[in-house]
Amino acid sequence: MERRQFIKGAAAIGAAAALAACDRPNQGPDGAPAVLRGKRELKMVTTWPKNFPGLGTSAERIARRVADATDGALTVRVFAAGELVGAFEAFDAVSSGTADMAHHPDYYLQGKSRAFPFFTAVPFGMTADELATWIHFDGGQELWDELYARFNAKPILVAQTGTQLGGWFRKEIRSLEDFKGLRIRMPGLGGEVLRRMGAAVVALPGGEIFTSLQQGAIDAAEWVGPWNDLAFGFHRVAKRYYYPGFHEPGAGLTLAINLDVWNSLAPSQRSLIEDIAGREYVYSQSEFKARNAEAQRVLEEQHGVTGSAFPEDVMREMARLSREVLAETAEADDFTRRVYDSYMSAMRKYMDYAETAEYAYIESRRLWLDMGE
Repeated sequence: MERRQFIKGAAAIGAAAALAACDRPNQGPDGAPAVLRGKRELKMVTTWPKNFPGLGTSAERIARRVADATDGALTVRVFAAGELVGAFEAFDAVSSGTADMAHHPDYYLQGKSRAFPFFTAVPFGMTADELATWIHFDGGQELWDELYARFNAKPILVAQTGTQLGGWFRKEIRSLEDFKGLRIRMPGLGGEVLRRMGAAVVALPGGEIFTSLQQGAIDAAEWVGPWNDLAFGFHRVAKRYYYPGFHEPGAGLTLAINLDVWNSLAPSQRSLIEDIAGREYVYSQSEFKARNAEAQRVLEEQHGVTGSAFPEDVMREMARLSREVLAETAEADDFTRRVYDSYMSAMRKYMDYAETAEYAYIESRRLWLDMGE
């Protein structure tokens, strides 16, 4: 149902996209429809294991929707991490033209520009809805386009994991001292916060986390949330599950498209891809919320895993250091300062409204919950 209903809404665009890529006659000398003779395939690389729930499947879903909406005139072939390039090489492949598209998180690219993490997630930063609002309505997309143009690419919001959890630990966290020397996998600026707390932060793609935990190469790891964590089986090698995920309050994922490829597409095809990505952002966020809730119950009821909140002194230090890290990041260069100023201004505006809307409602909902079923 999800694909066919969407196709109805995009039928006109899909038809225009198909015709734009083809010869005008309806049939060629061989009798084949022009739409088939003019078809084009794009290569998409990802940073995810093949068919991995929520992340890898998001990329596959986009490929299906593009093919369906254009009746096969435009198709996308998906390569999981390691099939064409490594997980951390996806963006470079798009930038160089080795691949046409990538499905990935921007915070893996902070070595190229300190501005990149703001377009995925920053510690104590925007939620999923806030990130999309900044991108679409408060100048985020324009800044993002400017950043990506430096690397011959075009960025589009494509998926969203929602608020993540704090990660799996092999030992109990009682105080700040427990982070001293702790070997933990955490990407982005959240990793820098933990580094300043004394942890040894390790960069690992998702497919290598379980083995590293199992073999004792790392003591703790952050991934996504109950759904993906259960799929990887982290509960078998690290029994302590902490929350909240201060580092990724609403992680947005990017559809990166080689700029030459993007410009070569017909306007109708570009609109179609943007529409599909926009729907996927909402769909994936909803999927993660549903599956995380289900997986949390499985972890609790079948595997005896009960999440624990980080101690208050730990959270306060995480918050203090997050402010410090973000402020220092803003000083990296003039462009990063512009991104930081835009991001923070937008977030403060959304928070002011949320105090009297979402936050107030969620707090008041406890009254209803306290009354029982």
